Amino acid sequence: MAGETILIVDDDEDIREVISLYLEKQGYQVISAWDGNQAIKCALTDNPDLIILDMMLPGLDGIEVCQELRKNLATPIIFLSCKGAPLDKSMGLTAGGDDYMSKPFDALELMARVKAHLRRNRMLQGSYTSGNILRFPGLTIDLTSYSVIVNEQLVDLSPKEFQLLALLAQKPNTVFSSDDLFQTLWGTESLGDHRTVMVHISNIRKKIEQNPGNPTFIQTVKGIGYKLCVSEV
Repeated sequence: MAGETILIVDDDEDIREVISLYLEKQGYQVISAWDGNQAIKCALTDNPDLIILDMMLPGLDGIEVCQELRKNLATPIIFLSCKGAPLDKSMGLTAGGDDYMSKPFDALELMARVKAHLRRNRMLQGSYTSGNILRFPGLTIDLTSYSVIVNEQLVDLSPKEFQLLALLAQKPNTVFSSDDLFQTLWGTESLGDHRTVMVHISNIRKKIEQNPGNPTFIQTVKGIGYKLCVSEV
């Protein structure tokens, strides 16, 4: 949607300018920051609709910035990094990031991901109607306040973790393939990228399961995908 605001955080001026040019051509408003402290200030002051965040920054790095922002904002965050190892991607997603692209990146692909995340965020927010609460034995999900309670304890999930759990919970005992989950939450085809979904599932289990290694809520259906397993709905 034209007019939405994107925050670009990168200490490389050339990269900021290139991304800004592409975004502005698409009708987005752009604000920029070049270090971690400035990124936090801009995000909290201007409340952008999406953040493109470099992982390697002077001062506070991208991981630390993301963790700090997640205390207050549910804004979609796309990480950029010159590191492409699976561990680095896992770190970014675990910190609360929604997506991850390695440098050098294709600018058109980045624009496609920006559009997909913004569109998906609007759709998911619109689907959560007032007073919509999902209750299961030991698990309560409030789709209005974005809160999750497990055994009477409030659990802190990142925005994407919440969206993934809510998606499974709205159709309990239904198996979702990794491709279906990726398509619904990230707005694009997974192209075999099952690790992104796997990392988010793992993070959710660590937060809601008594024994993440032997989960009772989110079950893996081998060779197919995942489901929220409940005895009563």
